[in-house]
Amino acid sequence: MSNKEELANFIARDTIEINEKNHLEIAGVDTVDLAKKYGTPLVIYDIQTIRKNIRKLKEGLTAYKGQTEVSYASKAFSSVALYQIIQQEDISIDVVSGGELYIAKQAGFPAERINFHGNNKSIQELTDALDYGIGNIIVDNFHELAMLTALTEERQQIANIILRITPGVSADTHRYIMTGQADSKFGFDLQSGQAEKALVKALDASHLNVNGLHMHIGSQIFDTESYAVSMNQILNYVKEWQTKYGFELKVFNIGGGFGVQHTIEEAENSPETQLNIISQELMNLLDEYDIPYPELWIEPGRSIVGEAGTTIYEIGSQKELPEIRHYVSVDGGMSDNIRPAFYDAKYTGFVANRMEDEANTTVSIAGKACESGDMLIFDLPLPKVTAGDLLAVINTGDYTFAMASNYNRIPRPAVVFVENGKDFLAIRRETPEDFMRFENFLPENDD
Repeated sequence: MSNKEELANFIARDTIEINEKNHLEIAGVDTVDLAKKYGTPLVIYDIQTIRKNIRKLKEGLTAYKGQTEVSYASKAFSSVALYQIIQQEDISIDVVSGGELYIAKQAGFPAERINFHGNNKSIQELTDALDYGIGNIIVDNFHELAMLTALTEERQQIANIILRITPGVSADTHRYIMTGQADSKFGFDLQSGQAEKALVKALDASHLNVNGLHMHIGSQIFDTESYAVSMNQILNYVKEWQTKYGFELKVFNIGGGFGVQHTIEEAENSPETQLNIISQELMNLLDEYDIPYPELWIEPGRSIVGEAGTTIYEIGSQKELPEIRHYVSVDGGMSDNIRPAFYDAKYTGFVANRMEDEANTTVSIAGKACESGDMLIFDLPLPKVTAGDLLAVINTGDYTFAMASNYNRIPRPAVVFVENGKDFLAIRRETPEDFMRFENFLPENDD
């Protein structure tokens, strides 16, 4: 199978090409030229694909007969420039820290379209959210509920909240990214009565407006059954709470987690098809329980930016162990993409400067960090490579740069946006000099 055929097999975008120079080209921009201009490792985001994914998700909600809202889960990747793109596409955002909120504010993102998540928000973070007047705070636990109740009473300020409910459903995904099961650090447990107790406290609070309920069952989910079971669990209680407390479900946020294909071996998925099925199932359940249609909110992250990202590395050293393994090392690794080491995530890659050369060797891609576990891809078919060749690892837009670190004092890479034949430096490359902004020398010894 040629590289072009393999790309067409699982890349759901029409902006990735092999140009006349035999180079990988994204959105009309030669990736080899980008590597020369900005250096490597380099994270490239195809903005046309991001826009397309947002619009497809909106289309997936059109079957629902009530109001709908898409809110980008910016923990997948955030930057000032990306928040500006999200605002252009007229959707909301989720933030999960004071840092993400700060960047959103710097981007001028409308406060009313920001929702604040997190299982351990600080007083400062809650205060910042109230100061900015954000749309909703997703309340995760009793400690937070008590802090927010006291803060809003002290400030005499009404805050819109959504209660995060743990429905007790285990989705079919990696255990590190399951969040809807009973044994989870997130949310108010439904089965034990925590959720009902939290609802009563929130309804009694003088300055809290309970907008609705939230659930999130995990990430990389390719089915719809887990969503249907979770929605049914929650709506069964909502019907009871309507009668007991006069509770009105104005917003039902079903989270995100829609699966994205990173390799041919992974399942193909269409989040918009998932949403169409989920919307129909939700309407059936609402009709069955005789509950008025609330606003249906989703919060996708990976399915917006995942396949829009490509990371370019420069190939360096190699180590061949006959009948064992052929290691090919690159100038990045777990410092810019921890997911293979952390989640056993799978990727595929190509030699960006020789796309149509025959893949006649099998190699394993090693990162440069001082860890045996710093392996990006095992058993990857590639042409014979030499130092200086460029490796393109595709579909790296989700939870890669966002989870990057300075382990081994490796600077984080640059991030470039490409669209319609033009490139834009969204985040500059770190340098060792940047580390010194936080360092202090020992005081001089006066003795």
